[in-house]
Amino acid sequence: MKAAKYSLFIAATVAIASLGIAAEKKGASAAATEAEAHKVYDGANLEWGPPPPGFPAGAQVAVLYGNPGEKGVYTVRLKAPAGYKIMPHTHPTAELVTVISGGFHVGMGGKFDESAGEAMTAGGFVSLPAGMQHSPGPRKKSSFRFTERGRLRLTTLIPRTIRGTKKK
Repeated sequence: MKAAKYSLFIAATVAIASLGIAAEKKGASAAATEAEAHKVYDGANLEWGPPPPGFPAGAQVAVLYGNPGEKGVYTVRLKAPAGYKIMPHTHPTAELVTVISGGFHVGMGGKFDESAGEAMTAGGFVSLPAGMQHSPGPRKKSSFRFTERGRLRLTTLIPRTIRGTKKK
């Protein structure tokens, strides 16, 4: 009887150890896949294109991570000329914005008011919760990094101010 308990103990220990090794291999495999798929951008090798629907013409956008047209986390870089304005809008998910160069003005609420809001400089960061009404824009030539989860969607608060969007 003692031998049977000992054998069962050894079998259970081997099974648990095997699960741990399998999980470790799976984790190592996933890490290797991520390492093989990593991307490095030095700023000069970004692929710039026109802004997506919801943004006024005049800016350029480069996708750094993910796909703004699909579910999941994505990060884009936006270059905008001085005076570029995005009218008041909301997003269905949180938006994280870092100022890379230049400056950024972000007004809160459903009305565009350049005299209200907060000014940010290079290195500045703002987190905007899902559904928060805001109207961002640079006062001088600037670039920003935006990170969101989900598909890129803007809901404008002033109808027909931004191409390709709908009023709430």
